[in-house]
Amino acid sequence: MIKYIKLPFYIALLVALLLAVNSCEKWIETDFPNNQLPTERVFEDEQTAEAALAGLYGALWNNSMLAGSSDGTGYFLGNYTDDITCILTTANNGIVDIFNNQQVPTNTVVNSVWTNAYQQIYIANSIIYGVEHSKILPVAVKDRIRGEAVFVRSLLYFYLYQIYGEVPYTDTIDYTVNMNLKRMPKEQFLVRLETDMSEAVNLMPSNYRSAERIYANKAVGTVLLARMKMLIGKWSEAEVLCQSVLQTSGYAFQNDIAKVFQKNGSHIIWQLKPRNNNDPTKEATLYSFTTAPTSYVLNVNLVNSFSSGDLRRLHYFTGVTFNGQTNYRSTKYKNISAGNNTTEYSVVFRLEEVHLMLAEVLIQQGKVAEAVPHLNKTRQRAGLTALSTGIAAPVAMNELKAEKRREFFAEHGQRFFDLKRWGDLSLLVLIKPNWKAFHQFWPLPQKELLVNPNLNPQNDGYQ
Repeated sequence: MIKYIKLPFYIALLVALLLAVNSCEKWIETDFPNNQLPTERVFEDEQTAEAALAGLYGALWNNSMLAGSSDGTGYFLGNYTDDITCILTTANNGIVDIFNNQQVPTNTVVNSVWTNAYQQIYIANSIIYGVEHSKILPVAVKDRIRGEAVFVRSLLYFYLYQIYGEVPYTDTIDYTVNMNLKRMPKEQFLVRLETDMSEAVNLMPSNYRSAERIYANKAVGTVLLARMKMLIGKWSEAEVLCQSVLQTSGYAFQNDIAKVFQKNGSHIIWQLKPRNNNDPTKEATLYSFTTAPTSYVLNVNLVNSFSSGDLRRLHYFTGVTFNGQTNYRSTKYKNISAGNNTTEYSVVFRLEEVHLMLAEVLIQQGKVAEAVPHLNKTRQRAGLTALSTGIAAPVAMNELKAEKRREFFAEHGQRFFDLKRWGDLSLLVLIKPNWKAFHQFWPLPQKELLVNPNLNPQNDGYQ
C-alpha cells in the first residue's frame, strides 16, 4: 500500500510558493496576507485551487522545457541540432558541450532539464491529488483542473522520453516511492502516456478560461495527442485529431506573416504569458545582439535553406553586420525592451503546426493530393510558389521536411523531434562532425543515478 506524505502541510507550502511565483502577474487575487493559506482551505476553495494551477503555468514560463530562455527546448535542442550555432568559448552551464554533441552525465544542462521537469511533474501530481481528495470543489472544476494538470504532466513526459529515452513514470506524491523508481519500459510508458493524454483531452473544456489563450483547453490537448499518435505511427488517428482542431470554431490561419507571433491572432492555440505585464518574451532577449555576437547566432546552414524570395528572411531573422562580418539572429519576436511589449507572448502551439502535421500524416497514408494544400499554407504566406497536388509522395515529404524546418526553427525543439520521428538524425553529421548515432538520447544525469541506482543502466554510449 502506498504511503503518502502528509498532504495538508505539503500542499500549503506548495501553494504559498506558487502564489509567490505568480504575485507579479496577479493572475489570482487572494485576501490572505503574505500569500499564506490555511491548510484546510487549499483545495477546498476554487480560488486557491486555481492559484496552485496558475503557479504550475508560471513554472512553465519560468524554467521548464517550454520556456523561451536557456531552460527551454528551443534553446538547448536548437544548439544540439542545426538551428543555432553557439559561439561561446567557455560556459559554466554546459551548453558548449551540448552544441558540440559532447555531453556527458555530469553536464549541467543534462541535469537541470531532468530536474526541472520532474519537479514540475511532482507539482502536477500534487495538484491532481489535491483536487481528487477535495470534498467541496464542484465536479466540473475538479475535472477541469485535473485535465489541465494531467496535460502539463503529459507534455513534460513526452519531451523527457524523446530526449532521454526510457524514463521513470510516476503519478504519486509519495517521496519514498519516487526516490526508488525504475525507468518504465518503452512499450508500457507509451501506452500510459497515450492514455493520460486522452484523459486530459476528455476532461478539458473547449472554451478558453482566458481570452489570452494562456491556459490549455481541449484543442491544446488534442494537438499534443496528435503529436503522440504521430510518434507511434498511428497516422489515421492523428489525421482525425488534426482535422478536429482545424474544424473548431475560433481558429483561423494567419495570412499576414508580420503578425504570426502577435498574441491576439486567432491562429494561436496556446501561449505563455510573461511574468510581468509588458515584459518581452524570453525568446526576444535570448537571441538579441546588435554588434558582434558573443553567445548564439542562427546556423548558416539554416539561413541558406531560405530562398531569396522567402518573406521569412525579412520577418523571422535579421542579419547583423559588424566589422565586415554578417551574423544572423532570430527575430520572430520583435519587442526586446522591458515594459514596452504589448503585442507578444511566447507561442507554444499555433495553427500552422496543425496544418503541417496534417500534411505529414496524409502523405504517410498516400493522400498526397489532400496533403499539399496544407503544406502550401505556410509556403504561400512566405511568398513561395504553391506546390502542385500532383507531385509524388517522396517529393511531397521532402518539401514538407524543408518547410517544417523553415517555419519552426528554434521553436520548442521541433527540429530535433522531427528529425528523430523521420529517422533523419544521422543527417546532422554533415553539419556537426561530432554527431554519433547514440546521440539520439542524452545520458541520464549522474546525480540521479547516484541518488537512485534503480535508474541504471546508463544510456548506451555514455560512461
